[in-house]
Amino acid sequence: MKFASLVLANLGRNKVRTALTLLSVVVALFLFCTLRGVLDTLDSSIKVSSETRLVSRNAISLIFPLPLSYRDRIAAVPGVKSVGYANWFGGRNPNDPGDFYAQFAVDDENYLPIYASDVEYTRADRPQGSGAVPAGADPKLAAFFEDRTGCVVGEKLMTDHKWKMGQTIHLAGTIFPGDWPFTIRAVYRAKNPAFGEQSMLFHWKYLNEKGMGGRGIVGWYVLELANPGQAGAITKTVDALFENSAASTHTETERAFQAGFVSMYGNVPFLIGLIGIAVVLSMLGVAANTMMMAIRERTGELAVLKTLGFSDGTVFGIVLAEALALTGIGGTIGALLAKFVIEGSRFTAMGFLPPMTVRWETVITGILIALLMGLVSGLVPALRASRLSVVDALRRVE
Repeated sequence: MKFASLVLANLGRNKVRTALTLLSVVVALFLFCTLRGVLDTLDSSIKVSSETRLVSRNAISLIFPLPLSYRDRIAAVPGVKSVGYANWFGGRNPNDPGDFYAQFAVDDENYLPIYASDVEYTRADRPQGSGAVPAGADPKLAAFFEDRTGCVVGEKLMTDHKWKMGQTIHLAGTIFPGDWPFTIRAVYRAKNPAFGEQSMLFHWKYLNEKGMGGRGIVGWYVLELANPGQAGAITKTVDALFENSAASTHTETERAFQAGFVSMYGNVPFLIGLIGIAVVLSMLGVAANTMMMAIRERTGELAVLKTLGFSDGTVFGIVLAEALALTGIGGTIGALLAKFVIEGSRFTAMGFLPPMTVRWETVITGILIALLMGLVSGLVPALRASRLSVVDALRRVE
């Protein structure tokens, strides 16, 4: 009988226990790779940001605004090509409070052109008037620019909600109370999938007039640079301009800004790592217990194998191969399920994150961990089986 056939035959002796153990390994590795996928996604949300753009926010915290009057002074800094600004809105679907997605009020004339290299507009409403667009803006945004309540939504957001072009949707303001109607005038698609397609962008002027009483405050500024190599000098110059003002600024690269935003999750990455370790250790105990039970039940069979001439090393290899096969197959299935199921769902945490991703490095790591579990859980049973005395073993056979 071939070695592999013998291993598979042994695994099939107690089909229920083998199936349950295999399922446990699948679930454990699925959870492990999914949790690691969250960390992969957080990392992707940082990498999608650009080192060629700067973000200037309130030095105290992102939740504190900056005056609109800063814009012209920032734009006058040598090396700054363009300046846009944005505000977080935070509205809710009045008919379904659980239906939440990211919404940003943006300086449409400058903000959207700054991100022209990151998105493309796949659908657009027809303009009713002149349809004039600012220099550098996509012509497909003509209807958006002429409509004060117009908005631009992501492709996935549009598809998931089954909206139609020109449809008016309503949001209930939280930070800015009231009923807020928006008309869909264009749809964008991210050129880089990590950019995300579950956000809504609308006119900052609409927010300023209706929600802020014309106070003219913004959440953050985005600076497009003429020469990315001057980023360090421009950062210092901008912050020096407002160093002694009531609202001093903290300017950094967009990538650093995004990393800081991710850090607001606190110790979530650390907790995710701990949970992943706990899952692996629990699965290790299950696999070890399964192998120990299997060896105890087959003591007589192992003695017969040795009587037929199987060496201690061969018996050791058979038992260890069983453990490796059990965890390896289960681990591979679980890791691949995490890769394709999680990525297929395109979960984005309501627009706060890019679509969930599980890197192939994470899948390979999960499979290797599964094999390591098999090695550790099967080592002691394999040693016991190889050292088993034929005489003592046959005495236990009833």
